[in-house]
Amino acid sequence: MLADRLAHYTQSLRYEDLPEAVVHEVKRRILDSLACAFGAWTAPPCRIAREMALAVKVPGGATVWGTTHKTLPDLATFANGAMVRYLDFNDTYLSKEPAHPSDNLAAVLAAAETAHAPGKLVIQAITLAYEIQCRLCDAAALRPRGWDHVTYGPISSALGVAKSLQLTEAQTRQAVNLAGVANVALRQTRVGDLSMWKACAFSNAARNGMFAAQLARRGMTGPAPIFEGDKGFMKLVSGSFELPMLGGQAMPGGEPVPFKILATYIKHFPVEYHAQTAVEAALALRAELIATEGLRGLDNLADVEIGSYDVAIEIIGRDPEKWQPTTRETADHSFPYCVAVALVDGRVTMNSFSPKRLQDPALHALMKNIHVVNVPEFERRYPTTMPTRITVRTTKGAVYSRQVEQPLGHPGHPMSDREVEDKLRRLAARRVDRAQLNRLIDCVWNLEQEKDMAALMPLLKVRS
Repeated sequence: MLADRLAHYTQSLRYEDLPEAVVHEVKRRILDSLACAFGAWTAPPCRIAREMALAVKVPGGATVWGTTHKTLPDLATFANGAMVRYLDFNDTYLSKEPAHPSDNLAAVLAAAETAHAPGKLVIQAITLAYEIQCRLCDAAALRPRGWDHVTYGPISSALGVAKSLQLTEAQTRQAVNLAGVANVALRQTRVGDLSMWKACAFSNAARNGMFAAQLARRGMTGPAPIFEGDKGFMKLVSGSFELPMLGGQAMPGGEPVPFKILATYIKHFPVEYHAQTAVEAALALRAELIATEGLRGLDNLADVEIGSYDVAIEIIGRDPEKWQPTTRETADHSFPYCVAVALVDGRVTMNSFSPKRLQDPALHALMKNIHVVNVPEFERRYPTTMPTRITVRTTKGAVYSRQVEQPLGHPGHPMSDREVEDKLRRLAARRVDRAQLNRLIDCVWNLEQEKDMAALMPLLKVRS
């Protein structure tokens, strides 16, 4: 049974099994996720989630990031995870089902803090959570069946927590059973005009994964077989699937299976991942247009065509709301808005989605001239590459076109360590002083030497 297999894998994975590149990538993802969290500190859904966590004080509990307050681990997971996710700036994995695997980090770190787990164990747990979520996304698509991708989250988070808490194999199996039975999420989260819940959907899933692992630790059992049962996950949610070999396991030729964290992507722009290449193409096209016609060329755009593929179009280029976004959540999931703001401003930052920017008449006028088309040849190349072609026609009849295959941050075009650090420094600059930030970065780069993950938490304290 799959739950047995996942529990056994969780128990058997050792730090010594992890290649140096995997350990290094875990550290990069922690830095990247903390950058996103600091950047989202004042966001309304993050404030609401934090208020919920701050209302409960638990000595020896898990820290609400940015504060010295300790609360229930599941509440800390919800509050901290919402900050990682809010900006839509955290990492991504694209397969049959898309995912943001760093959404698991809040649960793993909360569990590790309460268990006083060493850094090496945390690295294992994060690697494990990435591995399970990405393999599930490879195995079966949930979106066509009406379920949200976060439905896989309670399972991956529960296993990451189980590793951090060093549950037995039997306890880990029950954590999977409990996580899988009660946490199926509706895809309505990502349809039409998007709400604050978009930022909280996975943090809630991770919270439930944490809760499942805590119940299992205390002896609670869950229904089995949770995946293959007559009314189980495969029959009612995902459809039948086979999970392939997992990272570190030996293939027939003896070579170990590569770990999935190495196939995930860091974001360079705070937009939905399928829009990353669109923004890059739009910025390059803008530079060409200005070099040829001057700034006035931007006032003469008669038509803008975004050439993409079906998955991207379904997520960010089909709903009418994408042409009239009223919230950040909708705008950063909008092909026309992301391309329009890149063409007009020459940059895409967090400020590109402020309430004032969302109401700019110039952007709305340009979006009326933007249309999205399916390019059949792009379908065959996805998700190995994520090609987007932006073509503009001016009122004078001139045509300009740019195409980008892989965005910066893709495994085929990775961000450097310095670029990841710079992202953290940029997003944390208003919250944390330079000396503290330097200590935090140094701590993460040397995580395998850390004896107790609780030592990391004071470094996350923000200014009053």
